[in-house]
Amino acid sequence: MTASDTTLAELSLSRDEYDEIVSRMGREPNEVELGMFGILWSEHCGYKHSRLLLRLFPNEAPWVLIGPGEENAGAVSIGDGLAVVMKVESHNHPSAIEPYQGAATGVGGIIRDIFSMGARPIALLNALFFGPLDERPRNRYLFEGVVAGIGGYGNCIGIPDVAGQVSFAPAYSGNPLVNAMCVGIAKENEIIRASTGGAGNVLLLVGADTGRDGIHGATFASVDLSEESAERRPAVQVGNPFLEKLVLEACLEIAQAGLLVGMQDLGAGGLTSSVIECAARANNGVDIDVARVPRREDGMSAYEVMLSESQERMLLVVPPENVSAAKAICDKWELDCDEIGVVTDGDNAIIRDNGEIVGDMPIAALTEPPAYVLSGIEDPQTAALRDRDLSDLPQPTDWNATLLQMLAAPSLASKRPVYQQYDHQVGNNTVLSPGQADAAVLRIKGTGKGIALTIDVNSRACYLDPYVGGALTVVEAARNLSCVGATPLAITDCLNFGNPEREPIAYQFEQAIRGMAEACRALNIPVISGNVSLYNESADGPIDPTPTVGMVGLLEDLEARCGAGFANEGDRIVLLGASTPELPAGALGASEYLSRVHGTVAGRPDLDIEAEARTQALVRDAIARGLLKSAHDVSEGGLAVAVAESCSIGGIGASLDLGLNENAHIDASLFGEAPARIVVSAPSGNLVALRGLCEQYGVAMYEIGAVGGDALRIGDLIDVPLGDVSGSWEGALLV
Repeated sequence: MTASDTTLAELSLSRDEYDEIVSRMGREPNEVELGMFGILWSEHCGYKHSRLLLRLFPNEAPWVLIGPGEENAGAVSIGDGLAVVMKVESHNHPSAIEPYQGAATGVGGIIRDIFSMGARPIALLNALFFGPLDERPRNRYLFEGVVAGIGGYGNCIGIPDVAGQVSFAPAYSGNPLVNAMCVGIAKENEIIRASTGGAGNVLLLVGADTGRDGIHGATFASVDLSEESAERRPAVQVGNPFLEKLVLEACLEIAQAGLLVGMQDLGAGGLTSSVIECAARANNGVDIDVARVPRREDGMSAYEVMLSESQERMLLVVPPENVSAAKAICDKWELDCDEIGVVTDGDNAIIRDNGEIVGDMPIAALTEPPAYVLSGIEDPQTAALRDRDLSDLPQPTDWNATLLQMLAAPSLASKRPVYQQYDHQVGNNTVLSPGQADAAVLRIKGTGKGIALTIDVNSRACYLDPYVGGALTVVEAARNLSCVGATPLAITDCLNFGNPEREPIAYQFEQAIRGMAEACRALNIPVISGNVSLYNESADGPIDPTPTVGMVGLLEDLEARCGAGFANEGDRIVLLGASTPELPAGALGASEYLSRVHGTVAGRPDLDIEAEARTQALVRDAIARGLLKSAHDVSEGGLAVAVAESCSIGGIGASLDLGLNENAHIDASLFGEAPARIVVSAPSGNLVALRGLCEQYGVAMYEIGAVGGDALRIGDLIDVPLGDVSGSWEGALLV
């Protein structure tokens, strides 16, 4: 029977796509088969609107072990036979529906992506975007629920949450974003692949029983996220971090015992995606019986079992002779472990229900969804905002008050009220914790090395100029790593956009990817994994383009690291980079200052990738030589905010002289966000060596002040007691 338009809409399939399925099958699919096609051809699993563009990303380097699309996560070598495994994914719509469980299960899912490859998870990061907390009560409800869900899951399972970003803007009021990242460590020669291997291998389902939660996850693109629609929303998965801890330990023990052929988590698409994707990688067929799947609800159909996204479930592929040993380990950890099927010589997926065949599909047909070429045109209103002349903005009359106003902006303010809810020291690997530096730093036990981690995106810049904004996001994340002394190694990205079938969104999406790809090539940082989250829209309109970048860097010597806080009375404060302390009005483009003080988003974001590369290399070298006591990038909020943050983190004041002339654009010089700039502090005796290093790298150096005192003073413009500076920055964001 031909599927109805209603059925296809529920599965996010078009009529043309349905006709293609019929052509590939040679017949009309039944309910189970159509559901499996729907999930595997969804945007989340099939990347049908993004796959062609993602090929623009560079993904090769001598240190890359596993690149994008090859496995559940990407992996890079850090030497000593060790690999970093990492991935970021979105859980946006589930979090908008039920913030605690949506965020918690996002954390649980990304953890499974890491240990499914035989890597032990050692760190969590997250990037969160909400509407202004004072705009709607629901924004605060979502914010508090998401933060609690992240802390509740991560703290219980015992993985430290070490870094993140929390931003607020009107575009996210109707559609918040919750991006979760996990990083793990594995031995290079013990990484597990998601593959079924050869015929005869047994498929084991380990962990939680299967329920009806999350069955309609493929249709989140069409979910009404308004408050009035609560009763019509699909069920969100419910997480159990204590069970996941058992699953994690059991799976790693089975892997280390050498019992596995392959392993895959049951994430988006549940049993369908895990089984079919494993079989596709090995060019095998599979024969499974859903009647063998343990369930926590009566009367579940084969369709529901195959598409359920119940949490804390893993698929293990083991040779027949290893089944007993794998089950014994699961018994030790008090986990269910059920044989649900076998690998076959064929190329079809056969689905049975108590022996009766309820689905029989070519695996190649399931795993090769159509790929669409996007056609984008920029919104002329956005272009007009970008071209706005910023030279005639009225200047504040009280720069002290303006600085405090900026420090209290929720997107700039200290995120201590958020990260104090997370355990960031469990495991005893965290060397630089949240709030201490531009990136987290973790030790690699058994070596003298460390890794640095960050997650970042400049969504306002991406809105005004998605090409430049996408590139800025990459270089700003790299700058975070460079400021702690780490050499960037690789990127995992989460590309959050609106409906790509609309031309302005398609334009944003394509241009952002092209900008990111250019920056990756210029800085020699490959993309090794990622996720695409499209259709992030509500009745309010689309979100701002938000291509989140997670990045890992390597410190060959863990002791050669640097924090962001000023350290010692008398140290000199130096601005390194491409711009003088005095900036033109155009430097306010896409700035937090424009948004916070003037209530507008306008101007042209700027970028000089070559200057970024030189400045970041210089700072890494200076840190390695022990020349610097602090390093903090100048990004959102500009120079004045960066210095104020270094004062607050270090608990010490500073006096600056920016040398501004009488015609200077004071607002731009204080709060402009010109790129390729880093504020550092160093003992006066190190300045000669630092200046010589700057000449070697071709980077400008401006001595702008000194550390000390109990206030922040900038010429005759600003004189604010340190207590007020810290109070505004630390006290603005309450959870």
